Formats: sequence, C-alpha cells, structure tokens
Amino acid sequence: MTPGDAPSGPTLEELGLAVAPRDDPLAYPGAWPAGSGILDGDRLLPPTRLVFPGRVPVLAVGSNASPAQLRHKMRQYELSAPLPLVKARVTGLEIGVSAHVSALGYVSASPFRAPGHTRELFITWLDPAQLAAVDASEGVTRPSGAYDRVPLPATGFRVELESGEPLDGVHLYVNRHGVLHDGTGTARGHPGERRLLTELLAESPGLRELFGATPEEFCSRARGDLRLCAEGTRLFAREGRTTASGLEKYAHGAARRTPLP
Repeated sequence: MTPGDAPSGPTLEELGLAVAPRDDPLAYPGAWPAGSGILDGDRLLPPTRLVFPGRVPVLAVGSNASPAQLRHKMRQYELSAPLPLVKARVTGLEIGVSAHVSALGYVSASPFRAPGHTRELFITWLDPAQLAAVDASEGVTRPSGAYDRVPLPATGFRVELESGEPLDGVHLYVNRHGVLHDGTGTARGHPGERRLLTELLAESPGLRELFGATPEEFCSRARGDLRLCAEGTRLFAREGRTTASGLEKYAHGAARRTPLP
C-alpha cells in the first residue's frame, strides 16, 4: 500500500472477528484470524511479507491475537498505522492462566514454559508507538501492573514463521503474579473464559463469595472494580492456586519498558 490508498480487504465484521473482549469479557481471548494478515483500521488485509524490519516482534498468547482487541487498543491511543499479525509455530511455550483478575472483567491468559511443546501462535509486529500502547495496556509501565515484557531466548525456545524460517529476538508478556495451576502444581491451560470461570468458581467458595456463582456475575462484578480484582488476585495466592510460569528469570527483575509519547 502507498499513502492515500484505501484499504482493500474484508472487514473484521465480515470475517467474524469484530467482538473485542474489552467489550464482552466472556468472549476472551477473542476470535483469532485463520492466518497471517495486516490489521488496517476495520479491515484485515493479506500479508505482504512475514518479517517487518524496524518493528518489534511480540508473541500474542491471549487477546493480543484478536484483531478486534488490537483495534480497540490502537484507537484508545489514537494510532492508525497498519499492524501486522503473522502466524508462527512456537516450541517451548503453552498458554496458561494469569494468576490475577483483570479489571476488564476476565481472568486472562499468560504463557508458561513447556519444554518440547509446539503450538501455533501469532506474532504482532509493533512500531514504537504501537509497542508503547500495548505495553501500557498490559501494565508494563506501572509498578502495580500485571505483566513484564521479556525477550525470549533462543536456547530452549524456537519460533518458526510459516515459511519455515526461524525468528530470533521475539518478546512476550509474562505475568508478574505467575500462573494458576491445576491442583497438582502443573500450570493449567486456558480453555476459554466461560469454561475457565465456571471451573474456578466451582472450585472456590471464596471466589464465589467475591464474584458470584456464574461467569456472568463474575465479569459484571470484576469489571472496573480495582479493589475487588486485587482481592481476587490475593485470594488466588492465599488458596495456593498459583505457580511460577518458568519464564520469570528472563525478566531479570525489570521490564522492557517503552514510555508513551
């Protein structure tokens, strides 16, 4: 595309990708695209390439792979530049459950170390302004925020593009609270928000006392209530539900932070 060209491609609505978890918490992590594309406003365009020099590649393990969620975040910071999403095969990671309750009304996803395990994820290629916006949305720039952005080392992990080309220098967001385990100490996977909340509420009377008995009640009570979300996060820890993701050591106690302009 050249400056002034109108985007040409299907809209998110036409692709069934238009619902953002920020608007519907039970839709978390949102619908992911079928393949690589470039988010340009309300449209998802065919990719022009798989590597974008000058941008930072960041793995998306939750709603950051949802074009609707990304559209929401970019609009919040009045950013309109196209944003590439590239599908990749990643070895050494799996999608777990963040050990915190988000004020957006859901319990989000967070990666954990899974040696030898391979799965498909998306890489978001972010320019400096987009990177700063996503960092801010993940709480990287706040001492009380939930996530650090860390570089993924080549040793023990492999990121491979659709072309088969390996990609180094990829970042990802790691939860500062750790992840939830399945009762045996093993990190639990994130099965989708409605199922996850149903399981968590069934397991914990304390969680039901705070957030109600149904996923709908949980989202309604949690949304926008920072005090209640913080209490829910502390409850996870008090009940012994949290475990390390195995990725904390890569943060070295400091986030890779990019301040908003």
